[in-house]
Amino acid sequence: MKKSEIKFNVELDEQNVPEKIFWSATDSPSAGMEEARAITISVWDHLQKNTLRIDLWGKEMTMDDMKRFYIDTVGGLAQSMRTATGDEKLANMMDDLCKEMVEHIKKNPNG
Repeated sequence: MKKSEIKFNVELDEQNVPEKIFWSATDSPSAGMEEARAITISVWDHLQKNTLRIDLWGKEMTMDDMKRFYIDTVGGLAQSMRTATGDEKLANMMDDLCKEMVEHIKKNPNG
């Protein structure tokens, strides 16, 4: 069986706030660690029937980029919902939420 490994390295300041985030993957075409400004990881615990979430962002992540990151994440989840379950209604609801969020940002760029 083929195995793949994904690694994250997080540089923290004195208060344990992420300064820089790096990642690598055995299947990545890039060699070595690459920098990321933010990561969101969700892990399903089938025994507890709940999700462990890890959300990290570095000090250089701007508010605008953070908003875009989460809109893109929800959009990606919509596509995953479609692929994993075939539930078009739920996937479309998530897509509609993304559209609403984009409109909100356009109308309220500073808040």
